[in-house]
Amino acid sequence: MYCYVEQVRAEATQTRQEIAPLDGATVEKLIHLALPVRLIHMQNGERDGTELACTYDIHPRGARLLSTRDMKIGDLVTVERGRLKSICQVVWTADPNSVLRGQFTVECVEGSKVPWEDELRQKQEQYLPVIADRPNGRPAMNAFRRGEQNRRRRPRYTVEGGADVAEIGGKSRVEGRLEQVSEYGCLITAVELLTPGTALRLVLNMCDVSVALRGHVRYTAANRAMGVEFQEIRQGDRPLLDYALNRLKKPRIEDFADLEVITELVGALAQ
Repeated sequence: MYCYVEQVRAEATQTRQEIAPLDGATVEKLIHLALPVRLIHMQNGERDGTELACTYDIHPRGARLLSTRDMKIGDLVTVERGRLKSICQVVWTADPNSVLRGQFTVECVEGSKVPWEDELRQKQEQYLPVIADRPNGRPAMNAFRRGEQNRRRRPRYTVEGGADVAEIGGKSRVEGRLEQVSEYGCLITAVELLTPGTALRLVLNMCDVSVALRGHVRYTAANRAMGVEFQEIRQGDRPLLDYALNRLKKPRIEDFADLEVITELVGALAQ
């Protein structure tokens, strides 16, 4: 039994490596849907208890769920729904000190099908306004307009991440680098830019989560950058966006290390 589990884990790792360029930033279908499931946990190749759980969202390769157990990346779990079952591997776990604590994402391994294929076929993604009280559908004041620094309604944060951008109703698709993000917009650099006014759907990879939004290109700059204003966010992704923004608010450890070095240098010069 142990050898079998190790084989499954190895196959899952290989599969993730093969699809790595598409992970997270894929513009794939994801449905915010609560489905009751049963989880069978495995530990050292042996069955290690069961629990009832519920999905937060589902997609063609897996789902995001909640567990009362301490889940770790790489753990294997069998997800059962009625007579359907799939062996899955944990590929993401939320920060235990965040509002997403207990949540984790699984992907099916060994080519098994997800137990919610019917729901994926029948349902479509739903999007909600980024600003719920936006009057008459008017666009919000752009958080990434050039100049007008004092008029920005939400802080922007520097971030290292990826962006997969697809033109709505067109064929253009751009893979870029996410440079800055706020609650209302983002700044993306890419080799190819879309023209201002282009309506688009984008998936942002940052802080180990992916967030899908709709918006439009507000402006482009000579340094191969484009400012994007958010208009709608995929249902179920708002907590993920808030999770990322809250993480970006916190000072990084290396920032404190740099501060200590500067302080010591100033003190030495003063002597």
